[in-house]
Amino acid sequence: MARLFILLFLVQVVLAACALISCLSAEEDQIRTLPRIAWVLIILFFPLVGSIAWFVAGRARRPGAADGIGKIWPGGSGTAQRRPLAPDDDPEFLRSVQERAKKQDEELFRRWEEDLRRREGDLRRRDGDPPREGDRPEV
Repeated sequence: MARLFILLFLVQVVLAACALISCLSAEEDQIRTLPRIAWVLIILFFPLVGSIAWFVAGRARRPGAADGIGKIWPGGSGTAQRRPLAPDDDPEFLRSVQERAKKQDEELFRRWEEDLRRREGDLRRRDGDPPREGDRPEV
């Protein structure tokens, strides 16, 4: 029986800690019915009841929660909104980045080839060698 009381006490402490962390980290517009300081005091003085009250009535529900409350509660649309993808999860964005990098690489390679041809042509003219076809710098 003592083990059961210890287990219930630990559950109560963990629940109170989670509620306190949730209350203190919630944005001001996510806290309902009472001010933050009142919720903190309720959670500290009445850990079990205060923690349960915080999770039930103190914090605002997320829009698009999976429990379907949006259909019952006022202001809820009842439809889950599609969250925007992060850039590194969006295949279209990744494809555009790859295409842009490929174009930049091709442009850089083209400029290097032109510069190399121009330098080879300059060296040949300076050494007195006749220029070969394709050695002319493009105008």
